[in-house]
Amino acid sequence: MTSPTDPQPRETPLSPGQDALLGPGDIRDLATALGVRPTKQRGQNFVIDANTVRRIIRTADVRPDDVVVEVGPGLGSLTLGLLETADRVVAVEIDDTLAAALPATVEARLPARAAHFALVHADALRVTELPGPPPTALVANLPYNVAVPVLLHMLERFPTIERTLVMVQAEVADRLAAAPGSKVYGVPSVKANWYAEVKRAGAIGRNVFWPAPNVDSGLVSLVRRAEPPATKARREQVFAVVDAAFAQRRKTLRAALSGWAGSAAAAEAALVAAGISPQARGESLTVEEFAAIAEHAPAR
Repeated sequence: MTSPTDPQPRETPLSPGQDALLGPGDIRDLATALGVRPTKQRGQNFVIDANTVRRIIRTADVRPDDVVVEVGPGLGSLTLGLLETADRVVAVEIDDTLAAALPATVEARLPARAAHFALVHADALRVTELPGPPPTALVANLPYNVAVPVLLHMLERFPTIERTLVMVQAEVADRLAAAPGSKVYGVPSVKANWYAEVKRAGAIGRNVFWPAPNVDSGLVSLVRRAEPPATKARREQVFAVVDAAFAQRRKTLRAALSGWAGSAAAAEAALVAAGISPQARGESLTVEEFAAIAEHAPAR
């Protein structure tokens, strides 16, 4: 496999009128030249359909003044489409070979926009700052194996991100967008809703990827709340209640929160003070109700 210090394959500049976006042949040619084989370990499934890229950008409502952060750009399918529309794109890529090659792909296919592109070669879960102006949008085909942690980390770390559109495994999309009372409502649903209004924004078939995944994908839209839920509790305190409630989701909150509160009696007291039935279960509570419980945490 090509290392970051090896000479990178140079693409032939595009002829006038040629589409800058990558098609199936372009993706496979790039992968072959770089010695890249997509790995399940890093959740790599590259988008090979330009129409899907355009659909994602339309659905994300990417605007000419946006500073977009993209996590897991891979070979650059979505990156190029974003650069055609947004003012600036910052791509975060962990893979050594892909990170080394992406600037050359941008330069070859969109030379007039290359100055509006920046690459951060890092693990997205460890990124705490980005070059240039603060990001206003997050648009990404997230690696399936770390999709939720990466999404929550980016929303926490970069409060200027107003709009997010991510492509994730369909099952994960359902969980992120689930409402209280749903069978798939859980930790991702509540935590995502702390930051944003969340909804499903479409389905993506398997044949637009290379290699084709064994599962369908879904788009999730998140629009940042103007204010987080009104509460005296800190985010970390609210999330601790959420984690405890769903660690034993079949149990009543009185039982599930006993470890968090120190005892079942203390959990019941906190629930009653918050106006929530001790016999309720976590899957029925809104993020505001979890915040109310956190406000009445027993002194430890």
